[in-house]
Parts: sequence; structure tokens; C-alpha cells
Amino acid sequence: MKLPIYQIDAFAGRLFSGNPAAVVFPESELPPGMMQAIAAENNLAETAFVIADGANYQIRWFTPTAEVDLCGHATLATAHVLFNHLGYSSATVSFSSKSGSLHVRKEGEILFLNFPADTLQVVELTSDIINGLGAKPIEIYKGRDDYLALFDSEEVISSLSPNMDMLCRVTSRGVIVSAPGNKSDFVSRFFVPKLGIPEDPVTGSAHTTLIPYWSRKLGKQQLFARQISKRGGELMCKDLGKRVEIGGRAVTYLVGEIFL
Repeated sequence: MKLPIYQIDAFAGRLFSGNPAAVVFPESELPPGMMQAIAAENNLAETAFVIADGANYQIRWFTPTAEVDLCGHATLATAHVLFNHLGYSSATVSFSSKSGSLHVRKEGEILFLNFPADTLQVVELTSDIINGLGAKPIEIYKGRDDYLALFDSEEVISSLSPNMDMLCRVTSRGVIVSAPGNKSDFVSRFFVPKLGIPEDPVTGSAHTTLIPYWSRKLGKQQLFARQISKRGGELMCKDLGKRVEIGGRAVTYLVGEIFL
């Protein structure tokens, strides 16, 4: 059996930046163990598995070690493949997922994800978070899956060198760190060692948490964000209340086949 596979740099305007994702198009749903094995073999932050479902698509996402309920950059990558390689002609493509209905709208070169917004609760700051990050946040929140740790400057965010073993102890999927940006409304980084991703280069799902926070904090509905990992990425964000919009570009790196 041969499976088409694409590797896309998401939230990127040029190759070798943004967040690489693999997109696989089986004719029918594969066993979970097989999808996990393919994701581990790809060894990228996420591999998306996409199956046509009438006019729409079903999508699932796997890290090298686990399935996740929501992934932004691999959904953006999938939409890029559909629009640019598979002849999808409508301006908006819809996906059914474990996080409900997701939509991606094409506007010129920009793809806009429409995702459910996260809700945040103030939580107690633990020693695992402080020791894991190597710095004490000024605020800490817990969203659906992740902690959000706030700092006062972009310089602090860029200088963090986390202890990944310590961060594996926290009671969440991962830890988002964020601060006001020097040339953007806010900056962030995202650490997910529990799922085999020490630092995710650019994270759409983390911005479902970041956008509601910074929209309220700054009193702005539209925001420009930068994720300042080594590869880096830029995101055009909009707070829609119960949902958020996350926009970015994508670039094709590889088109190939998997032999099973």
C-alpha cells in the first residue's frame, strides 16, 4: 500500500522556518497504532491524517509519542495541501475532529484557522513550573490543556532555557510562556516535553489560549503575534469571542509516498 505524504512548513513565508508538519491522505482510516508508528517515523512535531468525508474532511493529529485533540499548524499544513496540490476550489475547507468542527479560510496567500477559543483560570504557581522554566512568572493560568506563564518582556522569553525533565512533571500537556512583544502585540514559546516535543516551533493550538488573554489585556480584537523559537513564526490573530482566528502562510517542502 502506498500513502501520499506531504511535508509543509506552516506559519512560514519561506522554507526552513515556521513549524514543519507531515500530512498523510489514506483512503480509509488506519489503525491508531499504524498512525502512531508513521508519526514516530516522521519524527516531526505533528503528523495529520486526513480522510475525505463528503465535501469535508476528517482529521487526526499525532506527535511522535501520542495522539492530540487539536493541532493548528498541521491543520494549516493540510489546508495548504488541499488548496495548492489537490485542487480544492472553495475558499473555505472544513474538518471534523476531536475538538469539533474546524475551518480554514484562504485569503490570498494567507490561511486563516477558525478554532474554538480556550478558557483560562488563575492557578497556583508551583515549584515544578518555576524550576522547570528557570524563572518565576508574574502570572500563571491553566487552560484546557496547557499552563500559560506570563513574563514582563520579550527578552525574558527569548532567554529561557527550560529543564525539560522538570517540565515533564507539570500537570498539563505543556507550558506556554508569553510576554508583550517589541515588534508585535505579544510573543510566546511553547514547551511540550511530555509529548516528545521539547519546544514546538510555532503552535496554532497554543494561540487559542494566548489570543483570549492578550485580547482582554490589550483591549484589541486583532493582534499580531510572533512565536520566537529558533525557527520562528508570525501569526495574525483575531478574537471572535467563543472562537479565534489564526492566520499564517505555508510552504511546501516535500511531496512523496509512504510504502506500507
